[in-house]
Amino acid sequence: MGAAAFAPLARRRGETTLEIETKTRDSVKVVKLKGRLNMGVALDRFNAAMTELLGEGHNRIVLDLEEVPTIDSSGIGMLVRFLTTTKQSGGTIRLLKPSKFTVQTLKKVGLLNLFTTFEELRQAVASFQ
Repeated sequence: MGAAAFAPLARRRGETTLEIETKTRDSVKVVKLKGRLNMGVALDRFNAAMTELLGEGHNRIVLDLEEVPTIDSSGIGMLVRFLTTTKQSGGTIRLLKPSKFTVQTLKKVGLLNLFTTFEELRQAVASFQ
């Protein structure tokens, strides 16, 4: 039995893998996330991708959260940690199209004001200029 046979079971348990796609727009890194940003494999993948970007000296980042339906407290903690790291190196993180759930969660824990959010990629990238 191949690994694919176990995929439906993993999805039922909420263990879907977070997909991460990175591209560059006008010297700004755009990181598109697809899936839940929560503790486990998803957060490990996000941590690895962001650590790699920051290690390469990228500190102007747009996180595209349009396809992230939910984020847990571990995900929020990691967002804040990476925001702090980018700011310490003279950059920042902008959020693109965060879901209603993500906005409400960040607002509830008093952290929404730390992030600048945008509904259009063009505007998010231009905000770094």
